[in-house]
Amino acid sequence: MKRESHNAARSLSIGADAVLPLVAGKFQTGGEAIAGEDPNQRHFDTAHLTGNLKSRMLSSGFITTSAQGVQFVLNLAAMMVLARLLTPADFGLVAMVTVVTSFLRVFRDVGLSTATVQREGITHAQVSNLFWTNVAVSGLIMVILAAASPAIASFYREPRLVTITLAVSVTFLLTGLVVQHQALLNRQMRFKALAVIDIVSMVASMAVAIGMAWFGCGYWSLVGMSVSAALVRCAMVWMISIWRPQFPKRRSGTRSLLGFGASLTASGFIYSIARGTDSLLLGRFFGADSVGFYTRAGVLLLRPLEQLLGPMSAVFLPVLSRLQTQPYRYRLTFLQMFEVAALASFVGSGMLLPLAKPITLVVLGSQWEQTANIVTAFAFVALFLPLSSVSTWLFNSQGRGRDSLRTSVASSVITAAAFVAGLPFGPVGVALAFAVSGLLVQMPILFFIAGRSGPVSTADLWQAFFRHLPIWGVACGATFLAHALVLRLGPVTQLIVCGPVGLIGVAGFIWIHAPTRRVALSLLSMIQQLKAGRLG
Repeated sequence: MKRESHNAARSLSIGADAVLPLVAGKFQTGGEAIAGEDPNQRHFDTAHLTGNLKSRMLSSGFITTSAQGVQFVLNLAAMMVLARLLTPADFGLVAMVTVVTSFLRVFRDVGLSTATVQREGITHAQVSNLFWTNVAVSGLIMVILAAASPAIASFYREPRLVTITLAVSVTFLLTGLVVQHQALLNRQMRFKALAVIDIVSMVASMAVAIGMAWFGCGYWSLVGMSVSAALVRCAMVWMISIWRPQFPKRRSGTRSLLGFGASLTASGFIYSIARGTDSLLLGRFFGADSVGFYTRAGVLLLRPLEQLLGPMSAVFLPVLSRLQTQPYRYRLTFLQMFEVAALASFVGSGMLLPLAKPITLVVLGSQWEQTANIVTAFAFVALFLPLSSVSTWLFNSQGRGRDSLRTSVASSVITAAAFVAGLPFGPVGVALAFAVSGLLVQMPILFFIAGRSGPVSTADLWQAFFRHLPIWGVACGATFLAHALVLRLGPVTQLIVCGPVGLIGVAGFIWIHAPTRRVALSLLSMIQQLKAGRLG
């Protein structure tokens, strides 16, 4: 055991030390400007981040994980309150509009935030040009969405959607105003600042939503939540980031950045269309109530995954981007994170499957009981979605825009076909069809394309997947057996009893299964170093 602990710690040390100077946990503005230099250049230089690489990586991961933990608790609390103040139809009405806006959401960024983070060297003029591009595109989308509001209401045969769409369209412009500012904060690894922005904007929007719902505003409380979150985030980002754009400038070398962003945008747009087809079809053929049940199931499971994977990408994408010229370190660093994601997603999915109903009743309330079956189907989505998301880091960090586009096209076609196939069986059928197609078709295609070039091979991805898959069966089996013994008890009691039993089963498997134990020991070593204060 001591030997394995030493090997795990050594593996972590190699992987952490492999990370180039891009991960900083300090709430700081960046390097100091040197006399005679452009003061704006400190927002783009990363040389000052070279010290104590291992501690910086640990610190950044700790900050990101802690912030996401806080947001998860806040989101869960808001969900529990709003689910009891509003009806499924209220959520369904807003979700109908959200489906349409999700198709256009990718254009708020136009892939240019990734371009800013991924590029080794970038100038003030280039980022300024990207800023104005983001503002112009997001403003255009706002106008297009507002003009399309009558058509959206006509498609769903729901006139109330006109005013909802008009209000939500404002969020596009507000988001476009902060894309490059947030990208620069990511580039400088100012994760404390980003965490503060995320948490404060979430708390403010939750207060607005709960207050409006309490006073009987119905679905408008959800609209107010969306608009207030965008407004507070915009104000905070501009206050915290002191970078200010200059007017557009020609011949600044922006064309290559726009080309890279265009590839990412095209792939993201194609997939967003397919991914939003589920709620679109359910809203058209089954009505607002079905969309409400379906989207709450998605929020219960998929929203926490997105909240975790987004910041993880923000931390490790710049790291991997700077390791492109060091294949060994790149591969080691990526596979460590991939295995951690596999371990977490398998344990979570395995325990969620038998506990879908009590979790739904505790979080949402008895009026949402129909959502439990949808949550059960989505439990299988957790088997592949996190690993698929982490695998796309290979495309973004290596600048493989074409491969990203090919993968998105394939995944989009498969996803849309799965939704159509499951539609006759209602929301549960749609969720289950998505899970099956993702696990058996989408993920193999993604692994093949992602691993056919670069330091990480397709075999590496599959080996990591199957190495940790048994823990899913252990987590599911132990939790299921415990749940079978307490079926007649209340949902809260079921969770109190079954949760620890499932975790004990997982801990026992980790103890006897060497590959999983090595990953767990790596995480333990990381936590121990954080407790020891080795943050540089």
